[in-house]
Amino acid sequence: MRRTAEETKSVILAAARERFAADGYERATIRAIAADARIDPSMVMRYFGSKEKLFAAAAYFDLELPELVAAPLGEVGRRLAGHFLDRWEADEGLMVLLRSGVTNADAAERMRSIFAEQLLPVVARFGGDPHEAGRRAGLAASQVLGLALCRYLLRFPPIASMSRAEVVDYVGPTLQRYLTGDSGE
Repeated sequence: MRRTAEETKSVILAAARERFAADGYERATIRAIAADARIDPSMVMRYFGSKEKLFAAAAYFDLELPELVAAPLGEVGRRLAGHFLDRWEADEGLMVLLRSGVTNADAAERMRSIFAEQLLPVVARFGGDPHEAGRRAGLAASQVLGLALCRYLLRFPPIASMSRAEVVDYVGPTLQRYLTGDSGE
């Protein structure tokens, strides 16, 4: 059965996400991605043009941040912590970025731009000095990225074995402080 162009692109992107997540940007190859997608490598190049462009398409990730400003002020840190756990567990896009961002400058820049474009405006809505909002957003990003690294990639036993509720209870107050300047307690 012949695939449409959109179906082919979708199959390539799915294979690329898995390969980049497993191997990182540097070790993933167009040939391996094509083999995973069961297509000729020339088709990958036809649709995406280069490994860099394929990575950019595969690594697009919408954080789908909830409307935190509408939440009770004392709960925003816990809600953000729970949201990020849900996002990490539901979509490997961030995992691709995290794994690749450690070794590849383009992937690191992609991750920085996603967090700057999506998280910074949310933090800025809680007010205060705009310069401080950037710092608070950066600290919040460091918290959720560090958590993801330790829980999902390195699988540190104490963190990987914690329940969702336990992680939210520990990380929520820290994110609260970064978002609002208040611990929420």
